[in-house]
Amino acid sequence: MSTDWLICGSCRVMLYGKRFQRAGRVCPECGRHAPLTAPQRLESLLDTGSARPIELDIAEHDPLEFTDTKPYRDRLADSRARTGLDEAVLCARGRIGGNPVVVAAMDFRFLGGSLGANVGEAVTRAAEVALQERTPLLLVTASGGARMQEGIVSLMQMAKTSQALDQLDEAGILTVSLVTDPTFGGVAASYATSTDVIIAEPGARLGFAGPRVIEQTIKQTLPPGFQTAEFLLEHGVVDMIKPRAELRTALAKLLSVASRAPEGVPHQPVPGALLTDPAQLPERDPWECVRAARQLDRPSTLDYIALLIEDFNELHGDRVSADCPALVAGLGRLEGVPVVVIGTQKGHTAAELSARNYGMPSPAGYRKAARVMRLAAKLGLPVITLVDTAGAYPGIEAERQGQSVAIAENLKLMAGLPVPVVAVVTGEGGSGGALALAFADRVLMCADAVYSVISAEGCAAILWKDPAAAPKAAAALRVDSRSLLSLRVVDGVVPDHGGDHLAAAGALRDALTSTLAELLPLDQMNLVTGRRARFRRFGKPVVTMDESKEGAR
Repeated sequence: MSTDWLICGSCRVMLYGKRFQRAGRVCPECGRHAPLTAPQRLESLLDTGSARPIELDIAEHDPLEFTDTKPYRDRLADSRARTGLDEAVLCARGRIGGNPVVVAAMDFRFLGGSLGANVGEAVTRAAEVALQERTPLLLVTASGGARMQEGIVSLMQMAKTSQALDQLDEAGILTVSLVTDPTFGGVAASYATSTDVIIAEPGARLGFAGPRVIEQTIKQTLPPGFQTAEFLLEHGVVDMIKPRAELRTALAKLLSVASRAPEGVPHQPVPGALLTDPAQLPERDPWECVRAARQLDRPSTLDYIALLIEDFNELHGDRVSADCPALVAGLGRLEGVPVVVIGTQKGHTAAELSARNYGMPSPAGYRKAARVMRLAAKLGLPVITLVDTAGAYPGIEAERQGQSVAIAENLKLMAGLPVPVVAVVTGEGGSGGALALAFADRVLMCADAVYSVISAEGCAAILWKDPAAAPKAAAALRVDSRSLLSLRVVDGVVPDHGGDHLAAAGALRDALTSTLAELLPLDQMNLVTGRRARFRRFGKPVVTMDESKEGAR
């Protein structure tokens, strides 16, 4: 057979070699992403002509003088001769979409991409260069695990590389891993999964133990797709799956936002963007506000993101067990300023509502929000939360997974976030499930939104013993924006625009930019002190002028 043709390793279809290479070694029939070498990775990801190799000291490590069917030193020599590489990783400085980055790319051809002392040293050195130059670090992983021929020394590389990434966390430098097939063992359990963002290629396998080891240990057949990128996205481990053709664009957007550099004119206040005097708002029947807040044609969080946020990268998963579809989180730019956006998502149809769990987050949703808020704190990005939820999901599994704990942890986390936080109740603000995203420097709400300790129906059922008394309960609870502004629960109201999505997005943009213009100049101490003081005052006795004078005597 001519070498111009080859067989796909998955679907067994015959492929024309040159076309296959031009497609980035992706099968046009089944979509299998065939392996790339480390040099090919650097070439495919970095801007043309931007790569500058990082020199590494490659030592002759054979601490055990290991021999199986052949001496370890001979295996190293064979791998070097066959691949043209000194080790299983290449490191380089470069740019992606014009954004500076340090890359460490692994090569599975070299002893299965195993993690030995030289690989650990190379990854650590790349992290140190990123730290010195304050440049994001990208790790491209492909590995069978720790290098058995180096014994316990190879195991120590897990700790060594994790320590290097921790230093980047402390310095506020973005770390990203690109998981390729396969990534197992010590690499999976260290630097491949401890980065801020985990991107995976379609079908890439990632796990601590390989499938054969698992099946032999537990004596069970594994489910289809187990340990694949798609399985891991569903179970909250990876942030996104990107086909090879989309990787550079996705990485460029991510690196651009993480650079913190604003593009364009800094935020300026917009006159009239917020209503801060209750007299500016008409008196409305609270029950009518409840009904309006639940209309399915209202703009959702994803609608607002599409209309307001540029270069948005949605992040998925709580890195523990699941990805909650009721909560959306990611990084992007608002009028050129890098921000983190987190919001509950309902939908506009019955199918969307069901798929999004009616906008009621599970514990995984709140933990995802907390993870992304910590990333915002690390990178120094302001947080915007968009709240439209009847409340946290009250199901059996939610209780088993610690719904109360997840909400409580979010409240404590948000109390001390060292970056500006703006919360907007865009529809329903239901109970602690809403508050878990609304512990903010400024709390805003749309004119026809509602915010309450409990739903009107729930209050009516408990206190009136009659769910039909919901209108009375809504009025008694004072759930409408005018009342909440009078109570100083919210700091400003976004004017109503009668269901026009573009007009609503424009009003929200003006409100957010005006509020951020006020908050962005503040330092961490003033932000946190002011936020805590804001919530400290609720329920505190109000001292009248006469009482103040009496106390002075």
